[in-house]
Amino acid sequence: MKTENIIDQSASIGSGTKMGHNNIIHENVEIGEDCQIGHNIIIYQGTKIGKGVRIDDNTVIGKLPMKASASAVTKEKELSPAAIGDNCIVGTQVVIYAGCKINSNVLVADLSSIREDVEIGEYTIVGRGVAVENKCTVGKRCKLETNAYITALSEIGDFVFISPNVTFTNDNFMGRTKERFKYHKGVTIKTGGRVGANSTVLPGITIHEDALVAAGSVVTKDVPSEKIVLGSPAKVWNDVPEEQLLKNQ
Repeated sequence: MKTENIIDQSASIGSGTKMGHNNIIHENVEIGEDCQIGHNIIIYQGTKIGKGVRIDDNTVIGKLPMKASASAVTKEKELSPAAIGDNCIVGTQVVIYAGCKINSNVLVADLSSIREDVEIGEYTIVGRGVAVENKCTVGKRCKLETNAYITALSEIGDFVFISPNVTFTNDNFMGRTKERFKYHKGVTIKTGGRVGANSTVLPGITIHEDALVAAGSVVTKDVPSEKIVLGSPAKVWNDVPEEQLLKNQ
């Protein structure tokens, strides 16, 4: 049975945009031309969506964050509306928070979550089930593979590859003592860095340009440029092969 969409009269929907059933579009939302909006989607106040964007079923755009009393990173503050650039694809059951900016030609796969105060660079792929926590930046033409966890306060450069089930961390105190609040720091990956599947990177670590972390490693120290590290704890094993360096792609 067909159900009606609820669209606030202040919302703007561009020509050629097609919309499914049972969607809720809040006040001052802007949706560009030639978009495809699926079924059961909620788009919250002020969200701006570019042209040619596809959003699949049961997705939420512009959600406000929840703050636990013990949270070390989430703060109560006014956030700018979510923004999604031209020609993006947003999958099924994705949650994109207010205060998130997604630049053009990004793919956000099913079941992913992108928090507030996050920016995703153009042509980046956010894989299925990836979580990008708050106060992160992700550069252009990156690949964040299935179920990767990008902890709050992390910085990812351009052309970075993060394999499935990689985990970033930002709290060496694991939730104990008030002292931990002074030392929260995410992970930094410079341009062209790569991290293998099932690796764990400890708080405050920098993986430098074109470095490679082998699968299953535990990274406890900064990784030098153009070096391969492996093991637990990860240690320098070799140089990245010349043909794999970003400049030779």
